[in-house]
Amino acid sequence: MNVHKPRASSKRTLNQYSFWQYAVLIVTLSIMLLSALPSWFGESPALQINQGSEARSDKLTHVQFEPLKLQQALIKQGIELKEIKQDNTTTWVILSNSEQMPLAKNALLDMVGKQGENSDIQVALASVANAPRWLTHLGLKPISLGLDLRGGVQFLLDVDMASVYQNQTDEVQKGINHFLIDNKFRRAQFTDLSAEGFSVTLANAKQASQLRDFVHEQYANWKVVNKDNRLTLSRLEAESVALRNMTVQQNLQIMRSRIEELGITEASVQRQGDQRIRIELPGVQDPAQAKNVIGATASLAFYEVVNNGGKTLPDQNGNLIHVNQSPVLTGEHIVDARANFGEMGMPEVNISLDSQGGKMMADFSGRHIGKPMATAYSEYSRNEKGEVVQTNKIISVATIQSALGSKFRITGAGSMQDAQSLALLLRAGSLTAPVTIVEERTIGPTLGAENITNGFSALALGLGLTLLFMAVWYRRLGWVANVALLANMVMLFGLLALIPGAVLTLPGIAGLVLTVGMAVDTNVLIFERIRDKLKDGNSVAMSINNGFSSATSTILDANFTTMITAIVLYTIGNGPIQGFALTLGLGLLTSMFTGIFASRAMINWFWGKDTRRNVSI
Repeated sequence: MNVHKPRASSKRTLNQYSFWQYAVLIVTLSIMLLSALPSWFGESPALQINQGSEARSDKLTHVQFEPLKLQQALIKQGIELKEIKQDNTTTWVILSNSEQMPLAKNALLDMVGKQGENSDIQVALASVANAPRWLTHLGLKPISLGLDLRGGVQFLLDVDMASVYQNQTDEVQKGINHFLIDNKFRRAQFTDLSAEGFSVTLANAKQASQLRDFVHEQYANWKVVNKDNRLTLSRLEAESVALRNMTVQQNLQIMRSRIEELGITEASVQRQGDQRIRIELPGVQDPAQAKNVIGATASLAFYEVVNNGGKTLPDQNGNLIHVNQSPVLTGEHIVDARANFGEMGMPEVNISLDSQGGKMMADFSGRHIGKPMATAYSEYSRNEKGEVVQTNKIISVATIQSALGSKFRITGAGSMQDAQSLALLLRAGSLTAPVTIVEERTIGPTLGAENITNGFSALALGLGLTLLFMAVWYRRLGWVANVALLANMVMLFGLLALIPGAVLTLPGIAGLVLTVGMAVDTNVLIFERIRDKLKDGNSVAMSINNGFSSATSTILDANFTTMITAIVLYTIGNGPIQGFALTLGLGLLTSMFTGIFASRAMINWFWGKDTRRNVSI
């Protein structure tokens, strides 16, 4: 007779979490709580004074921005201060009133401008967390607030693609014209010139065939139609779209660089539609400087001065200067530009070129020692008819005394403020296409604070009523749901503070209110399933187990479909829509975590081993 040992019982213990599951729950909630704490303390408006790479830290810290003298100078102008903090390279001026930020910034810029040797010092609008230092030392910071909550300026820019298309058409036409000259095609004639294309009439079919082959080889993105030796060239739609996307993307990068140079933190630069750019500058209340720099399209070019021929450009006095048709060097080779005072006390701009630009300038200046070179300033603007017009003028004509390298200086830019503005634009780059500000919207800090108060009042009211309903209707299970709901809010605020680039907006607060209802939905489904199981005569432990098991799949399905909607909204939306989609999506994740995992842990702990039947919990 064979004797078999009884197998070990494989029966799973109901409603019991392992140690690691409790550890994950506690660690996650602790991290989210720490991340959410700085937002509870809020922020104060501040100005951040940074020294440039060439500024001397001893002058910055001990002479020009000594805290006591700085405090006295600002108080004299009626500016209310909270505190002034310093480290080796940065001074923080913390204000009591955000409306005084433009006044305080101008006062600090005046102090900087009095000494030309400190022109590398930058004054930036910022905010400082009011949280205890031990929290900030952990790298934690408050939630970033959007324009509608913090206040600031929003610009909507339209990128003018007409000039870009025209420039590309001109380049194609020049290339074809060179081909005609090189191959000695006689009697060729250009007609129907426009930004979208042009026509070329040739003498015979052989010439037309050769030109068509040349176009197919060199300009594959252009369509060619040959009719009676008349070739009509037009840009393909795919090429127009690709050129527009590339131009807008380049302008986006340049806009971001310009805003960094302005010293504006937490700015948002995003594409909107086919050829528009939306810029949000939280905390900025005086949009004048930002508007001038954002919309500017200034650039520099260096020309050889000739006696006759070429083209003529006016100087600052209106005199016409003859220069070569093509520039020696353009602004695209400029890698750095700094405004300073020269030996004669006049403003100047120190230019640094890249390696290619330095070689080009060295080769030209070495061959033209003793001859004049002109520096031309160009910018785009719109006339009364709304047409984009390019303006060029000579700002200086200097005689080349010796071979120039990758570093040299130019004069004639105007005042020190003009020189600083020119240096900023050259550092940030010239826009690849003119832009027009089609919409400008300013939100004051008072209105932003009012939006915060109203938004969170609505959140508090909705949360309070929900907590009361759950406690009354579900009694002991309702208190579990309330704890889970509060944990859900903590996790949501913690995630918003942790995720890089996450911004809380007024529609985002609406998403928080909606999250409260969705989080309770999770618990309502589970609790109703548990009640149904108890009515069927199951024990409390079995009802809890079956209630969570049967409700979980329904909860996941419902939240998954809502998550798809949130992702679509965030992907194709912008601004307020993205703010709502962000809190909605994060709220789905946190509500599932707390509603299923955290609630189950608490219910397991209190009632998970209860084997009684026909009782209520």
